[in-house]
Amino acid sequence: MMGLGSMAGYGIQSMLKEGHRHLSGLEEAVLKNIDACRELSAITRTSLGPNGMNKMVINHLDKLFVTNDAATIVNELEVQHPAAKILVLAGRAQQEEIGDGANLTISFAGELLGKAEELIRMGLHPSEIIIGYTKAINKTIEILEDLVEKGSENMDVRNKEEVVLRMRSAVASKQFGQEDVLCPLVADACIQVCPKNPANFNVDNVRVAKLLGGGLHNSSVVRGMVLKNDAVGSIKRVEKAKIAVFVGGVDTSATETKGTVLIHSAEQLENYAKTEEAKVEELIKAVADSGAKVIVSGAAVGDMALHFCERYKLMVLKISSKFELRRFCRTTGAIAILKLSQPNADELGYADSVSVEEIGGTRVTVVKNEEGGNSVATVVLRGSTDSILDDLERAVDDGVNTYKSMCRDSRIIPGAAATEIELAKRLKEFSLKETGLDQYAIAKFAESFEMVPRTLAENAGLSAMEIISSLYAEHASGNVKVGIDLEEGACKDISTLKIWDLYVTKFFALKYSADAACTVLRVDQIIMAKPAGGPRRDAQPGGGMDED
Repeated sequence: MMGLGSMAGYGIQSMLKEGHRHLSGLEEAVLKNIDACRELSAITRTSLGPNGMNKMVINHLDKLFVTNDAATIVNELEVQHPAAKILVLAGRAQQEEIGDGANLTISFAGELLGKAEELIRMGLHPSEIIIGYTKAINKTIEILEDLVEKGSENMDVRNKEEVVLRMRSAVASKQFGQEDVLCPLVADACIQVCPKNPANFNVDNVRVAKLLGGGLHNSSVVRGMVLKNDAVGSIKRVEKAKIAVFVGGVDTSATETKGTVLIHSAEQLENYAKTEEAKVEELIKAVADSGAKVIVSGAAVGDMALHFCERYKLMVLKISSKFELRRFCRTTGAIAILKLSQPNADELGYADSVSVEEIGGTRVTVVKNEEGGNSVATVVLRGSTDSILDDLERAVDDGVNTYKSMCRDSRIIPGAAATEIELAKRLKEFSLKETGLDQYAIAKFAESFEMVPRTLAENAGLSAMEIISSLYAEHASGNVKVGIDLEEGACKDISTLKIWDLYVTKFFALKYSADAACTVLRVDQIIMAKPAGGPRRDAQPGGGMDED
């Protein structure tokens, strides 16, 4: 009896370790989870759209990010709350699948959960809300199919105009006003590296080189690679060059076994040094005889080796990063050789020109391949600060990812909130035909779509109520392509403004949002075990649950 009496608490308290936390029921678990998710979406929502505000995030390494890119913001925030983490994972999934639309995913999921809270307070059970939301997302996907622009499924991915048309809204949401400069650059780079079968397009083949100074109008596209370092020797330019790539560096290599050399006289010492020199010269001469004009080293370049490279008129480049070295091999078609030796003809790569150029005070090596069969293109970005360059790079990444998506599915739907208002209108009509309690959830799902035009209008400093009501009026009279023109502050037909969104971006964003919202609503208890050693989770000032 004594043992039972000494047990602390009763029920679940007696079952789990001391220091655990157990939250259950609507008030403690469900509504608190919803609250955390709404807080997260409130952060990203103000960054939605072309007039979205920037966030200044300083991460745990004291690195500063100034950006309106939701994927970067939520990644650097290190969210600790388990329910809000689900939204972060949904945004990350969208970023990895499509590369754009992470903000819509997180903001829309937060809005859905906010509407779910209203329904719970009205007395609906979370299960009924989940059933309603599931019906609503299935209906939404049906309606989305109807809104696809006729004829957009057939597209030539090498036609620059069609590519820019589909890429504009993705780039404009990151860099509003700069899309007319950025889109043609990104489109050029993507079209250059597009393989025969566009479905095999690799995002990694479009590189970005960020060089301080100048402005965006100085940016350009290079067919080939731009390395942010100088050539090692005095030879700075080679035309029509064959290239040998050595991973292990260009230097005298140490032998596998250790040996001792006894030297009795100065003459023997001199001969010993000469044999070393002769050996290095022999190796470099063998490389020069193979027809190579450029040597690329993956590690250190020895002084003696460099001396002989100069003598045989060989240009020497050093690339420390093995990933960069791999891309270089892909650009030139070279095969990387492990140690310094004479390369075979099929191991040599080729470039039209390898030259060192000075761009804005930075010396860079430009490897150009003008002829076909080129597999890497580089967008050279210019800007006044590192933060601006980082943000430009994110806009380029979004553009490249959009190109990859359109290679798989080129269908487009109206942008500028036209699609969202049409979805809201049709879903409301659908909810009235339903008879169960889930009709309320479907109606709230439809209302959630108003978040997009409301946010776009608020971020642009317009009256959200006026915009939404005039959008509904236009759509009720059958103008399904009417969206918001943020510059004029009025509702216009978006086919004249040329604002189109990719169907796949919207499809996945809405699907991930609904899935994330339903996942959060399904949780009715949170049980946090006491972490092994150390203080409790809620007592920890900066830490918490580990990142997945």
